[in-house]
Amino acid sequence: MPYELFEVDKEIPDRKKHTYVKDSADPTDEIPKCNTTTIPGCMTERGCAFAGVKGVITGAVKDVIHVVHSPVGCTTYGCGSKRYPTSPDLPNGDKVPIDQFNLKYIMGTDLKESDVVFGGMKKLRQSVLEAAKEFPFVNAIYTYATCTTGLIGDDMDAVAKELSEEIGKDVIAFNAPGFSGPTQSKGHHVGNLTLFNKLVGTKEPPETTPYDINLIGEYNIDGDLWVLEKYFDEIGIKLLSKFTGDCSHDEICWMHRAKLSLVRCQRSATYIADLIEEKYGIPYIKVDFFGPRYCAENLMTVAKHFGLEEKAEKLIQQEMAEIQPKLDFYKEKLQGKKVWVFSGGPKNWHLPEPLKEHLGMETVAVSTMFEHEDGYEKIKERVGEGTVILDDPNSLELEEIIEVYKPDIILSGIKEKYIAHKFGVPCVLIHSYENGPYIGFEGFINLAQDIYASIYNPVWNMLEFEETPEDGKLKTESGVSSEQKISSEKTGKEVV
Repeated sequence: MPYELFEVDKEIPDRKKHTYVKDSADPTDEIPKCNTTTIPGCMTERGCAFAGVKGVITGAVKDVIHVVHSPVGCTTYGCGSKRYPTSPDLPNGDKVPIDQFNLKYIMGTDLKESDVVFGGMKKLRQSVLEAAKEFPFVNAIYTYATCTTGLIGDDMDAVAKELSEEIGKDVIAFNAPGFSGPTQSKGHHVGNLTLFNKLVGTKEPPETTPYDINLIGEYNIDGDLWVLEKYFDEIGIKLLSKFTGDCSHDEICWMHRAKLSLVRCQRSATYIADLIEEKYGIPYIKVDFFGPRYCAENLMTVAKHFGLEEKAEKLIQQEMAEIQPKLDFYKEKLQGKKVWVFSGGPKNWHLPEPLKEHLGMETVAVSTMFEHEDGYEKIKERVGEGTVILDDPNSLELEEIIEVYKPDIILSGIKEKYIAHKFGVPCVLIHSYENGPYIGFEGFINLAQDIYASIYNPVWNMLEFEETPEDGKLKTESGVSSEQKISSEKTGKEVV
């Protein structure tokens, strides 16, 4: 069978179903078990459903204030945790008066024990009114359920409807308490559905053109959106609405007027593209702009839809001519290096082929926190023989993958970065980025540069080893076995 039970999981044998090692001789329908609740006893790296809606879907909207209906801990978690930069410009010509407003400010109801007993709706109402008074320039107020308010049963939709009429602005309630789904993916779904039902089709854009598109599932991590926007501008395509990087509240309201939708993060945002197509007849294309070849192919696909192939071809040739010398340099330096891709969802199947094709790197492991069956099918198709594909990994499994598969670098999130460092393995953030943007032609060069700088950083030659009397093996102060060596290609000499 293609499944493997890690040594650290002997006491939780159900984990075997979540760990698949690619073997071409196995049936094509074999994939890891996924989109289920975490097995008790596992120290999961997942986020919750609230994180999915606030941390991903709505957190990038730049002209709303977010009111989290929760004890203070959840409110704190929802603030400033993502690199979603914004421009101040709004479609009506106004500007958001506070720079990076969406990253700097969040409000909460600060629920106490008495609110759990007697209900928190009064406090929610008070907090929304205070938010409207404190930030009169916002165009809407979004409010969020959390585990506590989900359990006590506060009717947030009723409060939102009442206050929308009283304030004269949209007040939208997002009912995705943390426990409402097995992963943050549930929050993505709720966020998509709520925004579609409450907003799409309620306003009209200032103007339209025959080349208007919705860019869906693009959150402008460290400026990704602006890279793509530049490409589309040069081709002659206009971004009518973004969902939701550098997005204004009103843009979501007129998504129904686009001529085509592009879905970039296909795990978090295909839902709203489906709904818009079903109700308004607007087709959508799933796109991938990570890596030069994928970027070129997808730009051409979009351009063909509008009959703009010549402009797209010219842009692609210009961009490739500019990055090719750098691409050749990094491929020479990174050829044969082993990489472990550990992302939330789609980057796990976006990245393995570009890393191999353009940099010569070998993906030895892929793991995700909230991917579904269709995503694992794509991952399996795009990785090589013997690659371990792991769903919802726990902390001990992370250590075992490092020891067994010996990646030269890990592309992951912030929670995993410092575990990797303790084992003497470099890590580049693939969720919030080190020095992005990472998308598009120049973005892939930024990623390659960060991978190169991390692997060849001389700090890995400064690890100190000490003898431990328990087993006689050499270990670092962080507990790394002498079997976890630092390659000579990485450091210039082998540490044993």
